[in-house]
Amino acid sequence: MTATAIEANGLGLGYGRRGRRALDDCSFRVPAGRVCALAGPNGAGKSTLLALAAGLLRPTDGTLRVLGGTPSDVRAGTSRAEGLRERIAYVAQDKPLYPQLTIGETLRLGHELNPGRWDAAVAERIVEEDGGLDPGARVRSLSGGQRTRVALALALAKRPELMLLDEPMADLDPLARHRLTAALMTEAADHGTTIVISSHILSELEATCDYVLLLDGGHVRLAGETEDLVCAHTLLTGPVAELPDHTVVESRTTGRQLTALVRGSGAVGGGWRTSQPSLEELLMAHLRSPDAPPLLTPSAEVAA
Repeated sequence: MTATAIEANGLGLGYGRRGRRALDDCSFRVPAGRVCALAGPNGAGKSTLLALAAGLLRPTDGTLRVLGGTPSDVRAGTSRAEGLRERIAYVAQDKPLYPQLTIGETLRLGHELNPGRWDAAVAERIVEEDGGLDPGARVRSLSGGQRTRVALALALAKRPELMLLDEPMADLDPLARHRLTAALMTEAADHGTTIVISSHILSELEATCDYVLLLDGGHVRLAGETEDLVCAHTLLTGPVAELPDHTVVESRTTGRQLTALVRGSGAVGGGWRTSQPSLEELLMAHLRSPDAPPLLTPSAEVAA
């Protein structure tokens, strides 16, 4: 079996006196070396999962292993966490940086905290060459997009085995998003880095990610290789009629025409026109149909 970057088994996190659940009974695995799209609506549990994987939160149920270790040990400062922190880079939505430091001081701090892994050339390219930022500028003077660039420079220059990115490109313009996404993909290809990236821009995820984890309501709805998940579904279009014997994820009627996303592939009789859904169509259909059964490909399943 391929090495595993993240494995959750019955993972859950509850909070508040009413026992609300941010995540509930999540079991899945993400193989190492993948670029994984973490998708789902607001409140689905995406940020919670990334914080758990980074060791910032401790689960209340089940287990979570990252790169063979337990990330909550990092938060607790136990000896079992030795070396795990250095192998993980995490960029949160709010891009927390020290506002009083300059960009240059921020990068030097990154070097001091990661002396054995730091790639100064990568940091310089992202911040100065591609971003045109002045190393003497203080972090508090930067725009949201510029702060994002500095935060991603810190993460990439660390040369981690696993990058956890929570909506990293949300405040970047399209050109900057394109360039920084290309840098991430180069990192994954050249160094075998596992990247888990959450985003609401589904079309961009389809173009860059080869693995998908869809969360909704704290539950795993889809998990596995992008191509395998897409090929496991068929988009049917035809006159309003009884659907063939397939598991129907979603069906919609417009006038006299019915469009349905079904589980399964291959030829369908009865005059139905078939096509392969896009990743965006697949994810949206599952989000609109919360009662549709979940699907995990074999690589995403956790061994009993």
